[in-house]
Amino acid sequence: MPNPRMEHSIQATNLADILERVLDKGIVIAGDITISLVDVELLNIKLRLLVASVDKAMEMGINWWESDPYLSSRAHQLEEENYLLRERLDRLEARMEVAA
Repeated sequence: MPNPRMEHSIQATNLADILERVLDKGIVIAGDITISLVDVELLNIKLRLLVASVDKAMEMGINWWESDPYLSSRAHQLEEENYLLRERLDRLEARMEVAA
């Protein structure tokens, strides 16, 4: 009879190896769902899922989490800076209209 503790240890090692490989290389899962009625497309959903490490994602040019306000403390600062720049631009445009 096999030792259940030994079998569990081997499975955990294999799972860790698989997870490390997936995060290192990345994996993309894609699928499309289309709902039609009498040849009229009612709904079209495109699903794309990327599973990768942060380093691998950045290597591929993906870094949306750096500017997401829910995930980055710097995002709030960028939003505030953007707001101030827009206000300044509005004031400058208003002055240009008055001068013209």
